[in-house]
Amino acid sequence: MIRTVIENLLLFLLPTLLYAAWVLFSRSKAETGDETDGSRSFSGILDDAPLLWLFASGALLVIVTLAIFGTSSGGKPGQHYQPSIMKDGKIVPSHIE
Repeated sequence: MIRTVIENLLLFLLPTLLYAAWVLFSRSKAETGDETDGSRSFSGILDDAPLLWLFASGALLVIVTLAIFGTSSGGKPGQHYQPSIMKDGKIVPSHIE
């Protein structure tokens, strides 16, 4: 359960993290001046960030991912899952019948 929460949280924060990385890498030393002034900190980047668009794109990314994986896995109605078994000393992989 915690893995699912962490994956969804990372998907939600992915646009913000990509934006922050883009801002950090696009700034040159000439524009920022002295690197010790704190302008390169993460909170300084988020002060001017389009947070509404970043949060909306993160939410959309989570919804699309959940919809895709929620509808594309599993078998058809009436099919049964057969787990892996040991048969004649060999492992027969799991499958859907």
